[in-house]
Amino acid sequence: MNESVDRRSAKRHYKESHRPMGVFQVRNTVNGKVFIDSSPNLPAIFNRIRMQLKTGSYLKHPELQKDWNEHGSDAFEFEVLEELEPSDAPGWDSADDLAALLEIICEQRQPYGDAGYNR
Repeated sequence: MNESVDRRSAKRHYKESHRPMGVFQVRNTVNGKVFIDSSPNLPAIFNRIRMQLKTGSYLKHPELQKDWNEHGSDAFEFEVLEELEPSDAPGWDSADDLAALLEIICEQRQPYGDAGYNR
């Protein structure tokens, strides 16, 4: 009985806990190109992208997948560029703030063409 209560409590705590969200980049240390994006769950997106790249199934940016295949995982760094703190405002949705933050950072860093994998 106690194990069931503890499990339920742990599950509720996990669902209510704050996961780091923000803007991140995947940087190719060989050619300096970067891919910049945002996520409401940074640890999860890092895991997802790594797994997709490792299995050759990262279809969102074929050039990034090609470079990963060519240079290997050791040639890439996953970095948080800016973390977004959650708001206590009623009805707050992180999506709008993440999109605005991503736009600002992409405007500053210009991860396009020879400098990056973004389109």
